[in-house]
Amino acid sequence: MVYIVSWDEFVDRSVQLFRADPDSTRYVVKYRHCDGKLVLKVTDNKECLKFKTDQAQEAKKMEKLNNIFFTLMARGPDVDLSEVTGKEPMETQPAKKGRGRKQ
Repeated sequence: MVYIVSWDEFVDRSVQLFRADPDSTRYVVKYRHCDGKLVLKVTDNKECLKFKTDQAQEAKKMEKLNNIFFTLMARGPDVDLSEVTGKEPMETQPAKKGRGRKQ
C-alpha cells in the first residue's frame, strides 16, 4: 500500500472510489497516541488509498472528510458536495432568491 502525500489528491480519489462502488467501500481512521500518527484508509478491496500525518492541523481536514463521507452515505453517491466542501459546483447555478418569510 502506498501513502498519498497530497491531502487534496487523497480526498478526490477517495470520493471517486466511493462513487464507483459505494456498497463495498470502507473508510477507516486509526490514531496511535504513542506515535502521534493519524492514518486514514479508504478501500474497496481492489484499491487501497492511505494518508498518514502527524500534524494536529490535519484533524480539521479529517473532520471535513468525515462530513463528505456522511453526506455521500446519507444522500447517495450522486449528491453535489459543494455545500459540504465549500467549493463551487462544476456548473454555476443561479442564486435562489426569496429565502425570507413572506408577509
